[in-house]
Amino acid sequence: MKISANFFLASLLLSSLCVAASAGIIEDVRNSIAQKNYSLAEKQLRDYRAQYGDSPESVEALSWMGRGALGDKQYGKAIVYARQTEQLSLQQLKRRPLDAEPHLPIALGAAFEVEAQAMAAKGNRAEALLLLHRALKTYNATSIRTRIQKNINLLGMEGKPAPALDESEYLGPRPASLNSYRGRPVLLFFWAHWCVDCKHEEPVLEKINAEFQPKGLAILGPTQRYGYAARGEDASPQAELQYIDDVRQKFYAGLSGMPVPVSQENFKNYGASTTPTLVLLDRHGRVADYHPGFMAYDDLRARIEKLLAQ
Repeated sequence: MKISANFFLASLLLSSLCVAASAGIIEDVRNSIAQKNYSLAEKQLRDYRAQYGDSPESVEALSWMGRGALGDKQYGKAIVYARQTEQLSLQQLKRRPLDAEPHLPIALGAAFEVEAQAMAAKGNRAEALLLLHRALKTYNATSIRTRIQKNINLLGMEGKPAPALDESEYLGPRPASLNSYRGRPVLLFFWAHWCVDCKHEEPVLEKINAEFQPKGLAILGPTQRYGYAARGEDASPQAELQYIDDVRQKFYAGLSGMPVPVSQENFKNYGASTTPTLVLLDRHGRVADYHPGFMAYDDLRARIEKLLAQ
């Protein structure tokens, strides 16, 4: 019994060490990349793989190396890292579904994003879009669909007709179809109830609304359910909808006249994997500007002024 107990404790300790190492490799690599020390990041990842083998965590860590190289405009290196990430992801997918855990979808989604953006930066936009469309076809039924669509939109959505919105469920005033806004510029504000940057965008949008609504600008705020409510607690669809409305009334009171369609399909069609995502439509219903992430007042105002002047 004593031997069995010792064996059990040793196994438990080894398991704990493996979990800690898996969690730590991503943070270690990201810290090295933040210091622009790619050689150290490569060594950390190489040492981890030698001791623990490949895992979804190590593949995500590799994807961060691609993102770092892209941010540093080292496009050739970024493409190499992205393709390595995709290759290792495909090996993992032989043993598990893509969405069986969180790290592999992050890694594979980043691989397509980094490679496409690096290719576009090198002047190969058409090839980048072809890569993304192939990935969208392959992974359309997975969690990375929205991220792939976001990158397609970044590279090719401007000047194209805006996808219709699903308005069957909504909060606030009843939304009209996008076609009914023809002749007016429209700003779509994709937000999430948990999103801090979305809340920071509210005073910007309130100011924009006060200034440009008299000039015809309409603002719509699409959102969606995420399966949880306050403090990340699981929530039924109806309970989460009520929570979203509570957040809307508390943090977006200055935009009470903004219709809020509630639909996951809107997020998928617009590729709004980042919140907030701001999409500006011209008077003809075409996408004039597509911007994932927070936008400051001066920047957003300048883009609207440019649109109104056209």
